Amino acid sequence: MLDFAMMLAQAADGAGMGLFGKGIGMGLVILGAGLGIGRIGSAAVDSIARQPEASGTISTQMIISAALVEGVSVIALILMYILA
Repeated sequence: MLDFAMMLAQAADGAGMGLFGKGIGMGLVILGAGLGIGRIGSAAVDSIARQPEASGTISTQMIISAALVEGVSVIALILMYILA
């Protein structure tokens, strides 16, 4: 789907389809990042519920993982904005 958005953004003769492709691509990046961070949070809460004594370690790993997902999504948004 992201390839389709990039194709729309690059192959458009007018600015309208390019902006349409850019919007689709950015929306997919945001959607993927939101789903990923939600899944990380859900797994962390489940893990803490099963083993409360490890909550500090689990929380630290959750924050690191969420930060990595955020970083990748920001880079993807910047590349989508520049390339399209």
